[in-house]
Amino acid sequence: MRNKLKALYELQEIDLRIDGLDGEKAQLVSESQALDAKLAEAREKIAARREEVSALEEEKGALEANLASENDNINRSESHLKEIKTQKEYQAVSKEISGAKKLIAELEEQILQKINAIEEINADIAQREADLVELEGNVAAQQAEVQQKVEALEGGIAKDAATREETVKIIPASVMKRYSRLRDQRRGVAVVEAKEGNCMGCNMHLPPQLYNTLFRADDVLTCPHCQRILIMKQEVE
Repeated sequence: MRNKLKALYELQEIDLRIDGLDGEKAQLVSESQALDAKLAEAREKIAARREEVSALEEEKGALEANLASENDNINRSESHLKEIKTQKEYQAVSKEISGAKKLIAELEEQILQKINAIEEINADIAQREADLVELEGNVAAQQAEVQQKVEALEGGIAKDAATREETVKIIPASVMKRYSRLRDQRRGVAVVEAKEGNCMGCNMHLPPQLYNTLFRADDVLTCPHCQRILIMKQEVE
């Protein structure tokens, strides 16, 4: 039983080490995803600005079509003036021409505003694209570094997993079942050391008879308070 208890203690150490490596790997994966999200956000903002330009171009096109139509109307009205014979009709057509010219001035001002807005957004897009190129380079370098760290961690995890597999073979199935259940219930810590009459898992005082029994290392005993498996480290070693 002493060897089995020692294997159980070693298994706990292996599992805690794997837990730590898995945690580091998860953190690195999260960092990698955050970098990807940063790139995606930058690209989305550029796409949104391009959509703004597209909408403005469409609006400018509609204004230019209206401008062309008003210019045609003025040309027709001015040609018609030459054929007018009454003062009343002449004044009406002149009023139409005056109104059309006023509208044309407004349309031209609106078109100019659209052009300025388009130029401003295009300049912003150019700057964002330059920033994106720089960001892509930085992210690529960071991603490569993260990947290298992840691969190193995966190597450590694989090595510990192989050791774990051999260690588990020594431990009875019933004990492994209890160990696994306790791992789930006690945040990964199923086996703890008993020291100076106390359980080092929950820091509660152990019954003297139980504590003395641990010195024999001939059975799997648990803490009456936290139910973790107790090990007298110096005895199993």
